[in-house]
Amino acid sequence: MITASLVKELRERTGVAMMECKKALAETEGDMEAAIKILRERGEAKAAKKADREAKEGIVVAQISSCGKSGLLVEMNCETDFVAKNDNFQAFVADVASTVLEGGAADLESALALPKEEGTLEQFIKTKVLEMGENLQFRRFERISLEGEGAVASYIHLGGKVGVLIEVGATKPETSSADAFQDLVKDLTLHIAATAPAGLQREDIPADLVEAEKDIFRKQLEGQNKPADIIEKIIDGKLGKFYSERCLLEQGFVKEPDTTIKGLLESKGKELDDTLTINRFVRFGLGE
Repeated sequence: MITASLVKELRERTGVAMMECKKALAETEGDMEAAIKILRERGEAKAAKKADREAKEGIVVAQISSCGKSGLLVEMNCETDFVAKNDNFQAFVADVASTVLEGGAADLESALALPKEEGTLEQFIKTKVLEMGENLQFRRFERISLEGEGAVASYIHLGGKVGVLIEVGATKPETSSADAFQDLVKDLTLHIAATAPAGLQREDIPADLVEAEKDIFRKQLEGQNKPADIIEKIIDGKLGKFYSERCLLEQGFVKEPDTTIKGLLESKGKELDDTLTINRFVRFGLGE
């Protein structure tokens, strides 16, 4: 006899809808492990059928370790905004992020191979496809781990449409617990979410992006009959403005546009009697 408690247990172990669990148990005459196997196989089959369907919606979530020195950004895609806003889906993505953070995976392939419940994380996601009825895609993740003093922090904006992860370094252990430092880190994540910098400093801006800007500037100067060396100087000047808009350290702080992020770090460093640095940041925009 298939009891309600047996169905409930299978539901808790797999996350699959109660009716699907009841059917699987009926087919296996109450054999729990065989029912789990059937549900996994159905999840794999359903995931395969839905794999070609576009998954443009979803959410970005962040996980920070209890020590505050390691963090993760994850983007999980689904087909509809309705599912993206579903509490069940959001809890599922948070679960995936925790698994990857704790598992220490370095890339997507190794993350999908991490153990999860009675299988792998990849199987866990495919089983969720059976439950949610949509194509779910673990699109990407990025990890930041801090060595030394400071903190790793995150910010999620627009209900999961934008996520930011940042590593701010310090030289003194007491700095990271100071209110001024924590306020600074929070402001930096908000700034990055709003301005979407292309890199931390000039060396981090992709060369093809810089060359594309130079080509635009040259076309703007066509027909002005200026000497080549003058044109190059004008282009260099325009590039300076370009870098001030794209490099995080050169950007004007959104709350105080006349102060650059580099100047903000120096000012807060003096206030805290420490040297503060932004070592790394990651910004995910959903679908970018």
